[in-house]
Amino acid sequence: KTNMSKIILTGDRPTGRLHVGHYVGSLRQRVQLQNSGAYDKVYIMIADAQALTDNAEHPEKVRKNIIEVALDYLACGLDPAKSTLFIQSMVPQLTELTFYYMNLVTVSRLQRNPTVKNEIKMRNFEASIPTGFFCYPISQAADITAFRATVVPVGEDQLPMLEQCKEIVHKFNSVYGETLVDPDIMLPQNDACLRLPGIDGKAKMSKSLGNCIYLSDEPEDIKKKVMSMYTDPDHVRVEDPGKIEGNTVFTYLDAFSTEEHFAKFLPDYANLDELKAHYQRGGLGDVKVKKFLNNVLQDVLEPIRERRHYWEQRIPEVYEILRAGSREAEAAAAATLHDVREAMRINYFDDEALMNQPYEKQH
Repeated sequence: KTNMSKIILTGDRPTGRLHVGHYVGSLRQRVQLQNSGAYDKVYIMIADAQALTDNAEHPEKVRKNIIEVALDYLACGLDPAKSTLFIQSMVPQLTELTFYYMNLVTVSRLQRNPTVKNEIKMRNFEASIPTGFFCYPISQAADITAFRATVVPVGEDQLPMLEQCKEIVHKFNSVYGETLVDPDIMLPQNDACLRLPGIDGKAKMSKSLGNCIYLSDEPEDIKKKVMSMYTDPDHVRVEDPGKIEGNTVFTYLDAFSTEEHFAKFLPDYANLDELKAHYQRGGLGDVKVKKFLNNVLQDVLEPIRERRHYWEQRIPEVYEILRAGSREAEAAAAATLHDVREAMRINYFDDEALMNQPYEKQH
């Protein structure tokens, strides 16, 4: 395969509306990749089956959030004409691939996966881990390989998943012959985007902590959240020098602001470096910086919110997009599964020679 297709697979678990952390961490980059014209196919998956691995008792939560995630996708500019948007559980081939790959991975290898370890701790699953959750690196390998993805854009925390996927690919290919495509990982370029903190300065944005700015938030919610943001606790008076490190407002400016924003909203400064320098030497108050950040976020989020309102009026159409995408995804996964079954020699009914050969007694 000299000129292999360039294919992207990525996605999200439907556990809630998406927030600005998702936007800078993945959505913004996905839209750029989709529009770059550099890829033959872009598959974007709503990972509902994976969300059920730790929400099995709350299927209604997963069900309800499919449409939220789809609306956020369309709002950000993911375009069904350029990307295939689909629902994981609507592609049954993924389950079958997972089942075959399970034979190629040991329990101790899964236990060593740092992402799984972390997530188990986070969910207090130490005493009793649902098997489906424990195996989700294998299911992720099925998702990636089913679509012959060459590139998987993910956050840094997902690196161990990709490494495990590559191991499964190598193991499968060495046991059964060259069948699966070995994917490359693509990390976000901007460091501020690797993990955007919550508005309270906590490392992670999460619904339960109530520290998220959602893509669907109304302008007044955004403003209220920005004005309450965590800054430098020692920066008491305007004339005091202030710290940039660990200052959430500046982390957000790193992730969102452009020179155009300065020209538009804060022309006294040419760029973020000048603003930071002034803050660090003293004489710049938090309120002024927060007001600027509010303007920046409103500017970025307004078109997203407008597009979301557009699609909220067209829910049946959104489901139609997901249905068509899922159909297309299923056809691609079926082609891979056909090759996998052939490599594993379990394609009995496709093999005319096998079915027509005279019987020979085995000794």
